[in-house]
Amino acid sequence: MEQTLSAPQKPESYLDLPFFWPFKNVTNMTEEGLTLLKKNLEFLAEEQKFKHGLEPHLATPNTIKLDLRTVRFRDYSKPDATGIPTIVDAPFAGHSAMIADYHKGQSLMETLAANGIDNLYLFDWKSATLDMKDLEIDQYLAEINVCVDDVGGRVNLIGLCQGGWMSAMYAARFPHKVASLVLAGSPIDTDAGNGPIKQMAHTYPLSFYQELVQMGEGLMRGKFMLAGWKNMHPEAHYFQNYIDLYEHIDDPNYISKEETFASWYEHPIDLPGRWYLQAITQLFKENRFAKGTFVALGETLNLKNVTCPVYLLAGETDDITTKEQVFDADKYLGTPKDQIQKQLVPGGHIGLFMGTHTLKQAWPGIAAWIRTNGK
Repeated sequence: MEQTLSAPQKPESYLDLPFFWPFKNVTNMTEEGLTLLKKNLEFLAEEQKFKHGLEPHLATPNTIKLDLRTVRFRDYSKPDATGIPTIVDAPFAGHSAMIADYHKGQSLMETLAANGIDNLYLFDWKSATLDMKDLEIDQYLAEINVCVDDVGGRVNLIGLCQGGWMSAMYAARFPHKVASLVLAGSPIDTDAGNGPIKQMAHTYPLSFYQELVQMGEGLMRGKFMLAGWKNMHPEAHYFQNYIDLYEHIDDPNYISKEETFASWYEHPIDLPGRWYLQAITQLFKENRFAKGTFVALGETLNLKNVTCPVYLLAGETDDITTKEQVFDADKYLGTPKDQIQKQLVPGGHIGLFMGTHTLKQAWPGIAAWIRTNGK
């Protein structure tokens, strides 16, 4: 069944957001109304304390190798690790890096380590603070470069969703530093297919996205994006709709996995407003990266400069990044066709990184591919 998106109602101000409705007529409130408002605020404060205890935590032991302004560079390597390092670039798209390290026994980082990727790292992007509101994509690419140089200057990159286009940008800007590139659910050609993200980018005017950033005081607030994601599937619960979290209904870890997933999904992170608007305009509206007109760190990026082996992974029912947006990358890459591997797996977007089926059926093969091609 086709789903159609209705344009969101754009609030005129903070006071038109549901959260601020209690404040709208505060000057006209009776004493009884003010008492009720106080109780509501106390409830919200207690709710925040409760949510704090459910904040997402990574499942696999690691150490922080570098703590930079935008990212914590996490080291999952074994003590005797050798060879070219592999870095997982988790998406900086409104949620934390727990998407790559979800639960013991069901973690991409754990899966890669168990399948011979011994020299292993993770980009754990930080939630943007108000002093970061004017950062651009350049700042994030520069800090990736610092991390790559810190582990020897040549790496295998695994980009998940947004982390994929960022990794591809890095590979286009510094091709000699990337031995192999895995793009999983990553929108490289944003004009391809006809998914809801493409529709939103081309239907809503830039002023809509600018207004969201203004409401976030210069940041794109994660809670705004979370509301949008939930609106994409209002009839379905995300836990059942997006990800195969368990294999059997009697899975003894069912409750633990559901709580862990909720701690990740319900705790979005904020993005710099300038970074967000740059991505919306230049990547999703204008498709500059695929067209070869996106400028990063002083150079116009050309995907033909990416000549390393590339693995493209897409979800059959992924409506966040459609398979066309992933697979059409082979039209632009400089990598020889016989060194581009494509795989389409069952399931949607989040399941590519957290789902039991894909972690067991696809990622061990990808790890073997990296060991063979990442030289």
